[in-house]
Amino acid sequence: MTGKARRTRVAVVFGGRSAEHAISCVSAGSVLAALDPARYEVVPVGITRDGRWLLHDGKALAIDDGQLPEVADGTAVSLVGDPAGRGLAVLDAGQAIGRLTEVDVVFPVLHGAYGEDGTIQGLLEMSGLPYVGSGVFASAASMDKEFTKKLLTAAGIPQGDHVVLRDASGALCADPALLDEAARARLGLPVFVKPSRAGSSIGITKVTDWAQFPAAVATAAAVDPKVVVEAAVPGREIECGVLAASGAGLPDVSLPAEIRLRPGTDWYDFDAKYLEDAVEFDVPADLTAEQVRAVQEMSRRAYLALDCAGLARVDFFLTTDPATGADRWVVNEVNTMPGFTPISMFPRMWAASGVSYPELVDRLVASALAGREPVTTPDATASPDGAVLGAG
Repeated sequence: MTGKARRTRVAVVFGGRSAEHAISCVSAGSVLAALDPARYEVVPVGITRDGRWLLHDGKALAIDDGQLPEVADGTAVSLVGDPAGRGLAVLDAGQAIGRLTEVDVVFPVLHGAYGEDGTIQGLLEMSGLPYVGSGVFASAASMDKEFTKKLLTAAGIPQGDHVVLRDASGALCADPALLDEAARARLGLPVFVKPSRAGSSIGITKVTDWAQFPAAVATAAAVDPKVVVEAAVPGREIECGVLAASGAGLPDVSLPAEIRLRPGTDWYDFDAKYLEDAVEFDVPADLTAEQVRAVQEMSRRAYLALDCAGLARVDFFLTTDPATGADRWVVNEVNTMPGFTPISMFPRMWAASGVSYPELVDRLVASALAGREPVTTPDATASPDGAVLGAG
């Protein structure tokens, strides 16, 4: 016996079966680098595009000369479903041949389907393992743009106009003809045609002419059969980070940041996000103290309205009410496992708010081990009294 306390074993899970596989790998590379080896024993687990779980070496998880990383090789493992197992089993020809290690907490750095939509969260719940981030319901609801909008609208949080393509029976149907002339007139042009349950701008098309609409619907439906058509919201793109409170009370919120497109960039698509020098980031955003307080308060309200836990990034459009000239904040989406890549806004916003990347990861792991924070959703008109960073 050496007398040393055992380090916390963190299984960092990444890759996965979604179209965001590569971005998940890049995010995981940054998380792995930030976990202090003196405090954590890290178990990197990559999931291949076809769903195989592999013990990974944690290397080559970056975009290299435009080439996206991918999980392909490693020792086959499987999560032990029995809560008493609390770990991973090594597989041989699909059969368990022994337990690899016990796991204290899982950090599912997974974006998109089969990772950010409640599926792996349900698996981890059944396995009895603590994990970073929101639970099954909040993950599923936040991943699905239709239900995010419904829940936020019920909480009095403004949304942009939109239509979900369904037939007369209410069934999902990616038929462009379902968007009738009345809906087209109401939405106007441009519109954004999106897969309802996807991220990283994958499958999204900006439509500036209705002749483009059928192809845009087909592109979105290739990613997800539920297709959402959103009216464009002209305005500034502002984001804000939310973290579970480090103690009792309401969740903390970061300083907001702004995404500004460089000249010649039409919108914030996948290439603009990850492959091109097409955007500029203002961290923190150039906002008045009143605007900072407003977006922080609405971010916290959105987090609570969706029953999030651990962390979230809330994306907004800041526009102007045509009737009053006052600021109008419109939520674009809520991301329960935001990007953790070197250029991702979530860690950069927290760094600007005084929480470094390693501290951020520490807080997320500690929050997962401590269990979900008990909070009460504040009244929609109330002013929350939790910590607000940089508001004054």
